[in-house]
Amino acid sequence: MTTGRRVAIIHYWLVGMRGGERVLERLIGLFPEADIFTHVYAPDAVSDIIRSRRVRTTFIQKLPWARRFYKSYLPLMPLALEELDLSAYDLVISSEAGPAKGVITAPRALHICYCHSPMRYLWDQYPAYRASAPALARPAIAWAFHGLRLWDTASAARVDRFVANSSFVQKRISKAYRRDSVVVHPPVDASLFQPSDEIEARWLWVGQMTPYKRADLAVDAFNALGLPLLMVGDGEMARDVRRRAGPNITIVPRMSFSDLRSAYARCKALIFTPEEDFGIVPVEAMASGRPVLAFAQGGAGDVVEADRTGLFFGEQTREAVIDGVERLEKWAPTFEPSAAIDSARRFSPANFDAGIRAAVAP
Repeated sequence: MTTGRRVAIIHYWLVGMRGGERVLERLIGLFPEADIFTHVYAPDAVSDIIRSRRVRTTFIQKLPWARRFYKSYLPLMPLALEELDLSAYDLVISSEAGPAKGVITAPRALHICYCHSPMRYLWDQYPAYRASAPALARPAIAWAFHGLRLWDTASAARVDRFVANSSFVQKRISKAYRRDSVVVHPPVDASLFQPSDEIEARWLWVGQMTPYKRADLAVDAFNALGLPLLMVGDGEMARDVRRRAGPNITIVPRMSFSDLRSAYARCKALIFTPEEDFGIVPVEAMASGRPVLAFAQGGAGDVVEADRTGLFFGEQTREAVIDGVERLEKWAPTFEPSAAIDSARRFSPANFDAGIRAAVAP
């Protein structure tokens, strides 16, 4: 997409490939002339698409061990953003999940914020984040995060238009910033996934094993049920998950894309336990022709269609997951794989492109 405007894309940090970086790849395709700015950049940890572009960093990149401990420099990131000189750019797109939107733009510039999530550790997950920190660090966190919340709210006024990645995030933008937004779902290429005629009795869980993903719920529920479960993921909770898992649960830290596609296509169903901002994993499972049992809060509400592409459980408790699994086992014979595949196509890259084009229109 050639706009005739000078374009800058601000992404919070580039130290791995997750959902936010996949969105960035698509933005790069839409705006091939754009310059990329970020706080910390690890070229070896990102895709060829991102690595092929010129990426400029804030002064955070030069601080000690920034590539590993970048989140420790969170209190300095507002200053780092405001030090960026964006006066030459007509269109600025901030990709926000960590600090990105707080840049200072030219008066003539249009600033669009694609918000994956208002920073969770400042807002809805702050109590859990503070409680998990060492006791001696908690007073400093409380003081620093109070200031960051004030800046985060104030910097929202610098954005001309907000774009949310889900209805759930749209509501959180309204709550945190008192701003309206439009929803443009992240792009998921359903054509990369194919259904299988060979369906196993084994369920599937996929995700990073961090606390909010709630892998522990899946482990506890399937330990009680005795049903086979394949868990794909690694992270800070992986050791505890492995320790708790019974013999009916297989844990694989990582899979090739080919093997993951096969796991999606052959599973009985996907169990999706977190309160996620959007949830690409359920879309990939549906694109593979499989149903999803998802927690009823969060972005999964935009993805899973109840009694058509899956079911929901209402609480993040072992008992609620067990009940949901038992209900889906009974409902599964009525499930139509073609319905899930059709539903997954709603999140096509073409639909994402159309939404972004509309958002950046003068």
